Amino acid sequence: MSVASASRLGRAARESISGLPQAFWWLWTSTLVNRLGGFVATFMALYLTLDRGYSASYAGLVASLHGLGGVVSSLGGGVMADRLGRRPTLLIAQSATAGSVALLGFMSDPVSIAAVAFLVGMTSNASRPAVQAMMADIVRPEDRVRAFSLNYWAINLGFAVSSMGAGFIAQYSYLAGFLIEAGMTLACAVVVFLKVPESRPAATDRQAGAEAEVSLLTVLRDGRYMAVVGLSFLVALVFQQGSVGLPIAMGRAGFSPADYGFAIAVNGILIVALQIPVTRFIEHRDPRTLLVISSLLAGYGFGLTAFAGSVGVFALTVCVWTLAEIVNAPTQTGLVVQLSPVHGRGRYQGVYTLSWSVAALVAPLMSGAVIDRFGAQWLWGTCAVVGTAAGLGYGVLMRRLPGSGREKPGSGREKEEAAAVGSPAADTSTDRGEKTEGIDGVEARTA
Repeated sequence: MSVASASRLGRAARESISGLPQAFWWLWTSTLVNRLGGFVATFMALYLTLDRGYSASYAGLVASLHGLGGVVSSLGGGVMADRLGRRPTLLIAQSATAGSVALLGFMSDPVSIAAVAFLVGMTSNASRPAVQAMMADIVRPEDRVRAFSLNYWAINLGFAVSSMGAGFIAQYSYLAGFLIEAGMTLACAVVVFLKVPESRPAATDRQAGAEAEVSLLTVLRDGRYMAVVGLSFLVALVFQQGSVGLPIAMGRAGFSPADYGFAIAVNGILIVALQIPVTRFIEHRDPRTLLVISSLLAGYGFGLTAFAGSVGVFALTVCVWTLAEIVNAPTQTGLVVQLSPVHGRGRYQGVYTLSWSVAALVAPLMSGAVIDRFGAQWLWGTCAVVGTAAGLGYGVLMRRLPGSGREKPGSGREKEEAAAVGSPAADTSTDRGEKTEGIDGVEARTA
């Protein structure tokens, strides 16, 4: 590599991380530490079938209960983030997760394992709405896509590292894996307690009244927002097939678990390698176009799997839908923030998180039923149809969204919210890294 190329890469890296507030980086660090300690979700099925000797059906039931816990806490965590605050919600959720994960490692009775797995799913997902709301609170509007992308990158980097580490640990002791995850999750809570300030915007009496009017029923009655949640569910349903439909289809086609491991590893490698540079390319582009294209890429990326006959071709299809994932994740989250009222972000983020939790429950049932009854080709064709429907939905919906483009710094809408929460956003000469609250750039709505 030439000196000039190295210089350009260094400059691009600095631009990718510059201008974000210190509180964001501590929150990002907490996310990374949490994912580095991931063990339960990755190796639960192997733990139950190989170490404990339970059936595959029982392992599937436990996985479903774990997901059901996430469905419940998606809404509860959102309400807590708005009522108690982002920081207390994170501390409660992460401390409870650490305790429940450690407890799960000592359970041996099947009923107890199932019950505690449900508790782990509930506690571990309760922090997600608070994390997303806090990032929206502390990051300027023009930096949000980049911030969400960096957080998503940390999630995947941590997952890639933890998967390899968990495999090594599992060879010696599954209990050690549970205890290590519990310790790492507790470390996240310590980071939040010591370094992450509360970010929930302060409100006047009038705004406090408006906040009281934002209930879960308010979110469910918000037709425009629920349309976005519905489209998010469709996209999530497609992406889930990478972990539920793909291994089943490859196994029935005669491929080994190692073959699947090679193909799916491409997903994590590409996200870690491309998330930041791709985000730099899409950061200020039309979100409507990005969501339409990413939905189509996801659908047809999985659709192409119907024609795969070798591990190499399977890996190529993974490349297609991984690119869709890289584009969709930060763009979709940015749209959710845009449509969320300032003092109801927790609830709105909770309902959005619910779409992914429900997809995680539905996807295994869908893939199993379609493959058993019609064959894997029909599953991949269904993915193409669902991705197309989602793309068309985004295209129609976002034509009717006011201000769907990126907000510019110091715009009228940014100043309007800044005034609402008492932040001097009109002063654009201040260092971007020092602004940590009261910046949204979107219209605050109470209904």
